[in-house]
Amino acid sequence: MSTRRDFFQIALAALHAEYAPAQTRVTDPLAPRASHFAGRAKSVILLYMDGGVSHVDSFDPKPRLQAEAGQPLPLERPKHVRAVSTSIYPSPFAFQRYGQSGAAVSSLFPETAKCADDLCIIRSMVADHSEHTAANYFMHSGSGLQGRPSMGAWVTFGLGSVSRNLPGYVVLDNGMIPPGGLDIFGSGFLPASYQASLFRRGAQPLADLAPREAPARQKAKLDLLREFDGDALTRYGGAGEMQAAISNYDLAFRMQAAVPELTDISGESEATRKLYGLDEAETEEYGRSCLMARRLVERGVRFVELLSPKQDGEDRWDQHAHLKRGHTRNAKAADKPIAALLTDLKARGLLKDTLVVWTGEFGRSPTVQGSGEAVGRDHHPYGFSMWMAGAGVKAGLTFGATDEYGYYAIENRVHVHDLHATILHLLGIEHTRLTYPFSGREMRLTDVHGRVVREVLG
Repeated sequence: MSTRRDFFQIALAALHAEYAPAQTRVTDPLAPRASHFAGRAKSVILLYMDGGVSHVDSFDPKPRLQAEAGQPLPLERPKHVRAVSTSIYPSPFAFQRYGQSGAAVSSLFPETAKCADDLCIIRSMVADHSEHTAANYFMHSGSGLQGRPSMGAWVTFGLGSVSRNLPGYVVLDNGMIPPGGLDIFGSGFLPASYQASLFRRGAQPLADLAPREAPARQKAKLDLLREFDGDALTRYGGAGEMQAAISNYDLAFRMQAAVPELTDISGESEATRKLYGLDEAETEEYGRSCLMARRLVERGVRFVELLSPKQDGEDRWDQHAHLKRGHTRNAKAADKPIAALLTDLKARGLLKDTLVVWTGEFGRSPTVQGSGEAVGRDHHPYGFSMWMAGAGVKAGLTFGATDEYGYYAIENRVHVHDLHATILHLLGIEHTRLTYPFSGREMRLTDVHGRVVREVLG
């Protein structure tokens, strides 16, 4: 005779198994899996500059803006652009060339500029959305709509994670979640094991990290739960979601020991602390996150994302007004730690198989918003800059171009779908083959688009 427990087990198994694809039916959803081909990258560190860094003030100098300051922009703009000023706004920052590559970088990033010969700067990025929420979703998931799996989720779904005691996908919060909320880092229609684990600021990055009872008693409870769940799987068939839930309990238990060890930097040298700027108030927070990113990839975490540091009185990089002040403060907080991360990874031999990606959701317009001292720039997805370093990208390359005003990408345009395809390629994943059945078709990160930008591969 069936018991009530049997009824609920059958219902749960049926619910999860009905649409569970065969490739998710594994004992450990995060177990390492073979790539489609030999990739150069083992891990990704995404330095996400939320709000939109101005490309014409950072990595894409435009002398024409200086020469024609205050004049009307002599270009036809897209019809849907908001009715803001058409007056040209020259950059308040000076540009200089660095390294053997001669890459042009503004005074906003003097420390990152010292790593110019390790960077592959792309000046011809194009996105589909000019509003923060949709643009954040788009840069992360290839869709401007909520509910699609993020890039980090796709990567861990495709490759699993080398780390046994930490999540495969970690987001390091530095004070403010971007518009769009936590769904930006979600797993969408993929099993929940692939969504990001958000590590908050402070001594306790995760809630309920400290055990509430003796480890032996806690382990005994987990063993009993595993026995019950294993019995359900044996009797009613395997289902990816159920196995993911079982695996998550085990991972949470292991993380109670692994996370405190991860966040304890007492063993780091004084030279390393100074390198990351932990001894300076302006750089301490983001420096700690960059150091954590290095420690995470050392421990086999597959995908690490760092959110922009929150500066009091500033809206991240979203400077519609007071651009000079806001961009200066934001850059000051991030520049030295980013350079330290690149330098440290390289010194430890980790940069060769760690892909570092620096980008925001879009750039900023070459025209002005506001007046007087309170001037800034509007959102701009029609041509903007980002860079990558390490793991098989062409070091010291500046690729693509915008027009003389920095408005439209006109040479070697790189769409967000192309960027996603290229990142997956560097990890050994063919983007058209990384799919998941949902809503009647095989879904993928690049949707039905995307090309690998082979010109930037080393």
